[in-house]
Amino acid sequence: MYHSVGDRSDDPYRITVTPDRLDAQLGWLRRRGLRGVPVAELLAARARGDGRDLVGLTFDDGYADFVEHALPCLRRWGCGATLFVLPGRLGGDNAWDPLGPRKPLLSADGIRHAAAEGVEIGSHGLTHVDLTRADEAELTAETAGSRALLAELTGAPVTGFCYPYGTVDARAADAVRAAGYSYACAIDPGPLTGPYALPRVHVGQSDTSVRLLLKTRLHRLRRRPATGV
Repeated sequence: MYHSVGDRSDDPYRITVTPDRLDAQLGWLRRRGLRGVPVAELLAARARGDGRDLVGLTFDDGYADFVEHALPCLRRWGCGATLFVLPGRLGGDNAWDPLGPRKPLLSADGIRHAAAEGVEIGSHGLTHVDLTRADEAELTAETAGSRALLAELTGAPVTGFCYPYGTVDARAADAVRAAGYSYACAIDPGPLTGPYALPRVHVGQSDTSVRLLLKTRLHRLRRRPATGV
């Protein structure tokens, strides 16, 4: 789980990695015989009984620096990824982060460019709200509404969803399923762990090769059977 790739001189939420660090992390994967791919590709491979050499790479929020910094790294190492974006904030910024700094988000053209490069485009909701606190109308707009907007924007089906803040409950997961998504990403394993609450590992600037190795091993131990949603 990545977010922003770029300048991290002001990074209170520790969501940013530098391009050099991302490049080193992708190189570490490749040297271990692993390849980063979109989540949909990983899930399809696992359903066939394959994909032991694949790792799902995700980038949340749809920051504009994805096209400038992340895409070249992905191309260099022959990797793919899923980019979770906010169609209700096209060309805006991360106004939901009270501490800042303000980071620009991708425009419609930027998202289309990423999709044309083979990046899977998924929804991160419409405007980045906590779905567990949303009323029915807002929940529908954030799930079904965002999916419809992204399908129109990209001209392709949108199968993946990512819960803002990683917060998910049964009501939110049911809304995501009803909206027609095939899977959804959360953060930590929990009672709802399954296709609509996939756990992920946060990767940050401090994750060198030793830390990445530990995280991959610990993630396997933290996983729970997919018996929830």
